[in-house]
Amino acid sequence: MNVLATIGRFTLGFFRETGRLSVFTGDSVSGVVRPPLYWYLIAQQMMRIGFYSLPVVGLTAFFTGGVLALQIYNGASRYGAESFVPVVVLVGITRELGPVIAGLMVAGRVAAAIAAEIGTMRVTEQIDALTTLSTNPIKYLVVPRLVAAVISMPILVAIADSIGVFGGYVASTQSLGFNGAVYMNNTMNGLTFDDVSSGLIKAAVFGFLIALMGCFNGFHSRGGAQGVGSATTNAVVSASILILAANYLLTNLLFTK
Repeated sequence: MNVLATIGRFTLGFFRETGRLSVFTGDSVSGVVRPPLYWYLIAQQMMRIGFYSLPVVGLTAFFTGGVLALQIYNGASRYGAESFVPVVVLVGITRELGPVIAGLMVAGRVAAAIAAEIGTMRVTEQIDALTTLSTNPIKYLVVPRLVAAVISMPILVAIADSIGVFGGYVASTQSLGFNGAVYMNNTMNGLTFDDVSSGLIKAAVFGFLIALMGCFNGFHSRGGAQGVGSATTNAVVSASILILAANYLLTNLLFTK
């Protein structure tokens, strides 16, 4: 009976959290289309989410592109298909690795920061003060971060794609003996609109998930400093898992005929 009670508590807790997240998501999305929109806060969050994340995303993309080129060359050389390295690096970066790596890096940096900031406001009763002052906390705290993340992530991923492809170029020309002009020519010939657009669509979805998880966990944090720490951890873990799950679903949707 203790086992059944544990399963029951887990099930009820899962559905309770799912319902609370669904209501929170609905309120947040509806807040985007209802005035007012705090454009100053949106611009401020775009700087925090997008611009300040650029160094870590750029470095990660560069080394990922280089490693991808080396690994693809090692596999392709077994079959005499070294000429496919530029195209495979391009497709791998733009379709999958660019959005996913950027999403995970931003999740680790931004989701934690959002959860800590809003969680601190919750435990110090600043959110209750906003309500007292007739300011909707969802509109003031959550919506600017959601809008900024959805706008910033495709820009970040577009830059990460370019840097990742450049990393593959550097590794191929410096370590593998590729001719630079031929490598770039093959890369440009293999570039298609669908490859880039699919990655940008994924990036917008990932940005929404990152901001949503950070805001949700921070908004519902309880228990002082320990609760804020738990909210921060939960935000990063949940955002990372949702990014990987959404990546699979979007890949299925965009590329399965």
